[in-house]
Parts: sequence; C-alpha cells; structure tokens
Amino acid sequence: MRRLSALALLLVLPVLRAEEGMWTFDNLPLKQLKEKYAFEPNQAWIEHVRLSTLTLGGCTGSFVSADGLVLTNHHCVRGSVQRISSKERDLVKNGFVAASRDLEIKIPGLTYRTLMTMDNVTERLAKAVKAGLDEKAAGEARAKELETIKAELEKKTGLVCDVVNLYQGGETWIYGFKAFKDVRLVAAPEIAVAAFGGDFDNFTYPRHDLDFSLVRVYENDKPYNPPHHLTWSTEGLKDGELTFVVGHPGRTSRLQTVAQMKDDRDLGLPTSLKGLYRQQAVFEEYGKRSAEHARQVQTSILGITNSTKANEGALAGLKDAEAMKRIEATEQALQAAVAKDPKLAASTGQSWTLIEKALQQQAAYRAEAQFVGGARSSTLGQALALVRLGEQLALPAEERMQEYRSEASLKTLKTRLSGAASGMMGQVAPREQEVLMFTRGLEDAAQELGPKHAFVVAVLGGKTAEEVAKATLEGTKLGDAAVRKALIDGGQQAVRESADPMVQLARKIEPLLLALRKKQDGVRAILEEHAARIAKARFAVYGKALPPDATGSLRITYGAVATYPANGTLMQPFTTYLGLYDRHLGWGGNQAKTYTDWNLPQRWLDRMGQLDLKTPLNFSHAVDTTGGNSGSPVVNRKGELVGLLFDGNIEGNAGRYFYDTKVNRSVSVDARAILEALAKVYDAPHLVAELTKK
Repeated sequence: MRRLSALALLLVLPVLRAEEGMWTFDNLPLKQLKEKYAFEPNQAWIEHVRLSTLTLGGCTGSFVSADGLVLTNHHCVRGSVQRISSKERDLVKNGFVAASRDLEIKIPGLTYRTLMTMDNVTERLAKAVKAGLDEKAAGEARAKELETIKAELEKKTGLVCDVVNLYQGGETWIYGFKAFKDVRLVAAPEIAVAAFGGDFDNFTYPRHDLDFSLVRVYENDKPYNPPHHLTWSTEGLKDGELTFVVGHPGRTSRLQTVAQMKDDRDLGLPTSLKGLYRQQAVFEEYGKRSAEHARQVQTSILGITNSTKANEGALAGLKDAEAMKRIEATEQALQAAVAKDPKLAASTGQSWTLIEKALQQQAAYRAEAQFVGGARSSTLGQALALVRLGEQLALPAEERMQEYRSEASLKTLKTRLSGAASGMMGQVAPREQEVLMFTRGLEDAAQELGPKHAFVVAVLGGKTAEEVAKATLEGTKLGDAAVRKALIDGGQQAVRESADPMVQLARKIEPLLLALRKKQDGVRAILEEHAARIAKARFAVYGKALPPDATGSLRITYGAVATYPANGTLMQPFTTYLGLYDRHLGWGGNQAKTYTDWNLPQRWLDRMGQLDLKTPLNFSHAVDTTGGNSGSPVVNRKGELVGLLFDGNIEGNAGRYFYDTKVNRSVSVDARAILEALAKVYDAPHLVAELTKK
C-alpha cells in the first residue's frame, strides 16, 4: 500500500504544534530536536534517562543517587505518608526527614518499577487473527495470543511484563519491568509547603510549591544500587533553556474520533464530574465530625479536587468551538484519504460509523456501569472479587473471562485479595468512614437507577441504605486476611457456603454484573477493533509522524522554559522563595482566619532569614504533559536533573484532547529550591551531600 505523495501529505497532515507530543522511546523526534534546538541526544543519553526513571503506579519518580534514592512529588507519596501517620505523629502535617538510614520508614504496599525491555508484538498478534472473524472473536484471539507472548517473555527475562497498546491499538508492545517492593520514606516537607495555596492555587501559575519527597529503594534489605541515576545540575536553569521531561503520562484522547470526543463532552465527563462532586461531599461530611476525621480524609479530598479541576478543564476544551472545528477538519482529511484508497476504504471506511453506533449502545447502560457494583465500599469490592474468582475458577479455562485464564494473572489477583485490605485513595478506611461512604453510595444508586431497578432491590431489600451498610460492615469478617485466603483456597463451594453478609450481598450482585459485563464486552470489542483499524489507516497515510496518545507508558517530551500570556500580562518564567513569603504575607500571614491555604509552618518562618530568597522555586516550561507525569524528572541537554514536574497550568487542562502551544505549560519545582530547603530548613546536609555527589 502506498502512502500519499509529499504534496498530498502536506495538505492533509494534522498540524503538529511545536513541542506537542509525548513520544515513545522507540520513536523519538530526533529530527525536530536537531532542527529547532541543534541538539540530538545519542543512544547513551537516551538509555541513561530511561533507566533512571521509575513508574510508581499513577506517578513517576527517578533515581537520584547511587544508593537508590528516588525523587518524586510529595503528592505522589502523600497517601502512603498518611498511612504511616497517626493522630499522635502526623507526618503529612509536620513533615519528616530521616537523620540516618536506619531511621528511614518502610512504606508497606508500594511497588516501584523501571522499564528494562520493549518488544513490539503487533505483527505476531495480527497473524493470530484469522480472516473473517468478527470484532469479538478477533479480540479474543488477540487476547489469547497476548497472554502466551507475555508468559514467554516473563519466563525468558524474569521481568514483570505489561501489555502496552499504542495509537489506539494500532501497535501493541510488551514492556518488561524490574520491580522494587521495599520502599522507605526518607524526606517529605510539610503539606502546607508542598501544597502551598491548596486547591485555590492548584492548576494555576505563578506557583510556590515545594512539592517533592525522597524515598529509598531497598533490595535484600540493603539500599539498591541502580546502574543509572540522574546527577544533580550544579548550574541550574535559565529562561529559554531546553528541558526534557521523562515520565509516565496517564491518558490523553487526541486520536479519538470526533464522535468519541462528543460522547465525552455530553455524557462521559459530566457523569464523572457528578460522581466526583458527590464523593467530595461525603468526605467533607465525614471530615466535619472532628479534627481527627478531617485529618483522615485530607489526602482524599485533595485528590478529588485535583481530578475535578482536571476534568472541568478537559470539558471546557471540548466546548471550544474553534478547537473542535480543527479536530473535525483533521478527521475529515483522514476519511477523505481512506476513501481514495480501495484497500483502506474496504477495511476502515465504515469504522467511524460503527464507533458512533457502539457509543449509542454504551449510552443505554452508562448509569448501570456507574452504579451497579461496590457502591464506594472497598469491602464489598473485595467480596465481589472473591465471588467472581470462585465462580470463574469453577469453569474450564477456555470458558472463563480472559483475565482469569492465565496462571500469572490468577496469582497476581490471589495475592492482592489475600493481602492487607485497602480503601479509598489507597488508604485503609476506618470503619466509620466506610459506613458513611457505603451508605451514600447506595443512596446515590437508588436515586439514579430508581427504586425498582434489580440492583437496588437486590441490595436494599426494603431496608434503608444505612441499615444495609451498617449490618454488612459490622457483620463481615473480610477485614481478616486469613478469612479471605480461606475463601480463595476453598473456591466456589466455600464462597457459596459462606455466611458472611458481605459475601452474600456480593453473590446477589454478581449476576447483574455478569449481564452488564456482556453488554460492555460487545461494545468494547467494536470500539477497540475499529479504533485499531483507523490507527492503521493513519499509519498508511501519515506514517508515524504523529505521537501516540498517552497510555501510562514511559514517554519523553521536550520544550523550553517559557512564559505565556494570561490575565492581561505575561507570566514570569520563574518564581522564588521571596515570592512564597510575599504570597504568605499578602494573605495576612498565619493570623489569617478565613483563608488559611497560604499559612506557613513555624519552622519556615523561623528559617526565613537563613534562606537565599532569590533561589528559584518553581518554573514554567512549554512541555506537553498530563496526569501521571507528576514526579517526572526534568533534565537538561546533559541529562542532569534540573527540576521536578508537579503540575500544569489551568489553561492547559484541555490538553487531554488537543495541545495549544501558546498557553499549554507545565509547572516544575526547581532543583535548586530542593537543595536550599534540605540544607537550611530541614537540617539535612547528609542528603544534600548524597544528591550532589558526582
């Protein structure tokens, strides 16, 4: 199949704006970098920054010392810090610095991973799909082959392997990771400094946040010695200087069809936002019961408000008429190119229409997909997983759901279910909190689905939501890991004979979930199949000139320290410690009663005179990032660490769907600010020495 001529390609190729793109390591924009910045990283540079970077599961981190020290954001470990805190020892509020390695605090339940290998298995998967299969059968064939390949690679390499879909399914890779499960807290500032300005300043700029933390990875009870770690820059950044961000951006949707974007605009995002508003209201209701209750939910509320702002910004982007016109024009150009090629027209010509019809089917069960399930109870979620595991294992392997067929997947699931219980936002929820969350979750389900819906009838059975929540949570024994393990080992019979009220409730819900799953699988198969066909058509027309959407996989993006227009002026490229104190004092200092988001810990007021107030604190740079990039190292041309990405500006929240080079900016902590704080506020010269050791 021939690609378009150079002239035709220029006429239809979507405009790639300046630094747009979260690029995979197999397809870096080396030509663009060389042309604009006269810089072309060699393979050693590329491997060094890749192997220095870790995924933390929703965030990013990087090795910054030869003894396994990892730098990431405070907000990336805040939930973990809260888990090891208590009313008497509030590490989130008061911060923490280990004076020596024997005082570093082990954080249970964390797994950090470094990407070691990347295997493109697209062609092998294509061969596994026989001609004439419908979307569902083709998807099942690919899934079966993927499990086979994954098992082969894990056995061969000894690594933990993940399936990575790129270009909406146009390419499939398997990434192999080295995993670390012994992670210990080394340093974390007070939340008042790490999240200075609270939700008011979140997704805004100028910023004054010291959003960093340090943890250490151990292996065999000794500090891990990584083969690669980033060295700390001694020169620092300047305005206009080129930066690179290496990290794991969570999700963008720029290659979706226009129909999918409109579905997100009209249904998906409004539904998600409504759920977030409700969830926040319940946490706030719980927090009002006492200061200790407020402490327990502080991290959860911050996470929800962050998601809310991000989704509100994405929704505003989809309501931007001019932006949507550009997106529609890009789609029409690709459709026109497909229509001109007989082979592409045969394989892909109807894909846009079929996706639109599948979305209409999805809309019919959207409410059920949101409310039929665990109803915000982590314990009910565990019970549902235990019930399904028992039922699936009773079936022949070929008749099970795909995720219950391989031994590796089953081992992972069993380990998770038999381990320590965890609740909302990664924390173990107190029983009182879960009762409230479960009650409100059931009430929301009854309101949205109606009192006669099968789920509402099965769960409430004529009782109030509060009565059901209290009775099941007070009567369940699933908080005991031994009880869960006995149910796992006993299989279907043990689950069916269990008198545990939460297990019995889950058994009532499971048939409804299976029926819902059947509907979802049918729609998902159509969406995935035809998204992949469109992706392959895009390859045929444009090649790989466009970067794939973010999927949580490792990426690199680049751009300069840069200002941008806002509020009738230009935003400064750097903020400083002087600006931190100015903003604090501008709100009345710690005497302020109405707004306390700009209060500072007493330690920071006492040490103000010791700090070099000219030290850059945060900076703005024109790099293309999104959620999941939090904690990403920012490096210079030398591959040295110059910053730590922690946020974006509010104008850039539409970046989930399109990139605007004029206003999309990311916000990072300057590496100089971290050293200044460790040396002069936290009395940690040992950490400064470790970080700056060459």
